[in-house]
Amino acid sequence: MKRMKLAMVLGVGLEVGMGTLLAAQRPGVTAEDYYRIREVGEVAMAPDGRHVAYTVVNILEKENRRRAELFLVPVVDGATTGEAQRLSAASADVSQLRWSPDGTVLGYQSREAGRSGIEFRRVSAPAAGVSVPGVRGAPTWSRDGAWIAFTWAVPADTGLTGARARAGWIAPDARTRTLDAERMDGRVITAMAYKADGTLELLPHPTAMRHRQLYVVPAAGGQPTPLTSLPFAVSEPVWSSDGRHLYFSGDSLWAIPSVKQTRDIYVVAREGGAVRRLTSNPGSEYAPAVSPDGRLLAFLSVRETGGDLDLLVASLDATGAIVGIPRNLTTAWDLNPGAPMWMPDGRSLRFTAGVGGNEHVFEVPLTGGGVRQITTGDRQLNAVTLSKDARVMAYAATTADLPSEVFLAGRDGAAERRITRLNDEWLAGKTLMPTERITWTVEDGTVIEGWLVKPVGYTPGRKYPMVLKIHGGPHGAYGQTFFQTFHMLSGSGFFVLYSNPRGSSNYGNRFEYATRGNWHVMDSEDYLNGVEAALARYPEIDNDRLGVSGGSYGGVSTNWLTATSNRFAAAVSSRGIANWYSWWGMSDIPNMTEFEFFGFPWEQPERYTRLSPLTHVANVTAPTLIIESEQDWRTPMGEGEQWYMALQKLNVPTELIRYPRSSHGLSRTGEPWLLVDRLERLRSWFDYWLIQHPDQLPARRAYPAGVNFFPNGSKPMAGK
Repeated sequence: MKRMKLAMVLGVGLEVGMGTLLAAQRPGVTAEDYYRIREVGEVAMAPDGRHVAYTVVNILEKENRRRAELFLVPVVDGATTGEAQRLSAASADVSQLRWSPDGTVLGYQSREAGRSGIEFRRVSAPAAGVSVPGVRGAPTWSRDGAWIAFTWAVPADTGLTGARARAGWIAPDARTRTLDAERMDGRVITAMAYKADGTLELLPHPTAMRHRQLYVVPAAGGQPTPLTSLPFAVSEPVWSSDGRHLYFSGDSLWAIPSVKQTRDIYVVAREGGAVRRLTSNPGSEYAPAVSPDGRLLAFLSVRETGGDLDLLVASLDATGAIVGIPRNLTTAWDLNPGAPMWMPDGRSLRFTAGVGGNEHVFEVPLTGGGVRQITTGDRQLNAVTLSKDARVMAYAATTADLPSEVFLAGRDGAAERRITRLNDEWLAGKTLMPTERITWTVEDGTVIEGWLVKPVGYTPGRKYPMVLKIHGGPHGAYGQTFFQTFHMLSGSGFFVLYSNPRGSSNYGNRFEYATRGNWHVMDSEDYLNGVEAALARYPEIDNDRLGVSGGSYGGVSTNWLTATSNRFAAAVSSRGIANWYSWWGMSDIPNMTEFEFFGFPWEQPERYTRLSPLTHVANVTAPTLIIESEQDWRTPMGEGEQWYMALQKLNVPTELIRYPRSSHGLSRTGEPWLLVDRLERLRSWFDYWLIQHPDQLPARRAYPAGVNFFPNGSKPMAGK
């Protein structure tokens, strides 16, 4: 008996030891693994609860592009009853999934080999195509299934040549003139909205732009009837319960960049006629949703930039107009609700919202009682969709160590089932270190939430470098979602610290706008104290080998931290900002600092100057990699060039990378090859300076005496 017990103990010990050894032999995540990540794009639960459709985004390495494939799974009593069936053609890219009210037909946008259009599938086995002529945009069925509404922008005539093909390139109100309109292929601009990030070509004059308008067509197909002809885009169309009206949102002042909120909700009859604006209060109203009985309209509302985002409900009369004063259902709730979804009995609404590092489903009763959280756990849910009776929910969910997968759950989130395993195979060959939540308290008593990832192969007592990662926004948030960059750095031997400092969303309005007028100054305290908290938790972090990196607001924060403290030995600044003066004049969103800095540059010259990293650049010693996109209109490349030139003049080791064909979204939606190259260059820069050649790091300057950027008289923390 003793021998058997001893053998069992030895066997268990050997198994554990082999498991540890195998884990140690598995490599960490690399830049090239981006090609293997499969993400859930959209999820759509059939109204009858019998099917769930979803798209899976694959990275096609050789073709240097992404493709979203469409899958369909049968469901009975909230559980799948068969294998997923791919509905889309092998080379088709699918988006905008929409179900018919009875759950028998699925419509979607399909792009293939230069061809794009709306396709329909009847989902009874075997799934078969359905012809619905006349539908040119994502279909939205009326509740009785008799009509389909869609938005569509009439495409430009590609057969035009010369000046006719360049309509809007010369502003119609221009006071200058040309000698030859056919030869003039430049731009004459008089409007403020002449560029938008994500649109690489400059925009034509607003009067020449083709905006999405609202159309209807019988459900069987036919000639579409235009219901709107507005000088702005129509979005979020929703049918009234009786099918007599359509609600939608739009921004009539879109062409005038302003700190004001200007979206409104409109209504138009199905037969056409006058478009009526239903909301005209200061602020923005959008995301309309009609109650099951058709008597109420729910929508989101924010009265002013920086104000609380709330869920409102208004009564409707027989003409579809709002009557009385809308009721606020989230007055006492300080987080930001997402688009509302009515529950079948019309007594409550659901929505998703960020809460700390998580994203979950919430519900609020129509009576205005407390908001109740439905789903739980350290994860982020998105693409949430419900069956018509709300007995079944389908959604995508992601965690810090798992890319998004599709799940089914009951009405209250119970009996959850994961129905896809898109990434299990490649992740099985990798070592991912768990993410640890960490908090710290800054001088005014605010608690800051962050997360730490240890290096792959971490050994207690051994020294490791650490990289602080900073999110963009500033009103964004990190959390329980899969970030390849963090795991890649962990796999290369780094601790990784990331956090949600003051200015981040998901912690209430006061927290989110605490940094207004004090960008960089206030949140620097949060970042630097977070570094101290990480060092206190893990003495293995090398105090002399700390890096900092971020993109957009994270990029300008990286510039700021290396210019106003001597804490960091190396930096990677992506699509950052050097000079708030020049940024204001070049960006497509100058209104951002007009609000956050309390005015135009000439109204707040001291603030724009003091908060510009370029003002303090002489203090930088950290070798800095600067990553820019050549067609970024959000944080134009000239900002990175200014930072690069200054560091070159200061003899700070620096490299500038310019990525072609890329906008502000390079790190998320850019060409796969360029995105992967960016990942590897970020990794290799930190590897060079903090692991391979820390002996080559420049000596850090002492912090200049008498300069105080920090609140409450505190000073930045020294690096040594």
